[in-house]
Amino acid sequence: MNREKLLHEIMKVDFALLDLKLFLNTHPNDIEALNNFNNLANESNVLKKDFETKFGPLSSTSNSSCDKRYDWIDTPWPWQNYLSGGQK
Repeated sequence: MNREKLLHEIMKVDFALLDLKLFLNTHPNDIEALNNFNNLANESNVLKKDFETKFGPLSSTSNSSCDKRYDWIDTPWPWQNYLSGGQK
């Protein structure tokens, strides 16, 4: 999966997680919603780990590859992609 598609998939899963969190705030005993939340949380973690392995950290607090060097600054900033003709 390319960078943009993987980011889009992460955003979709994280949006569903946010929606489920809001639902669980008012329905804390809904086992089906809780199971869906846990499954999506695991999927989100897998997707984010995959992204960070392939493309670098998603945020400045990611622990993707900072063993020897702080590499958050190595990836393009969002406006750099925009200015270079990337995703708009």
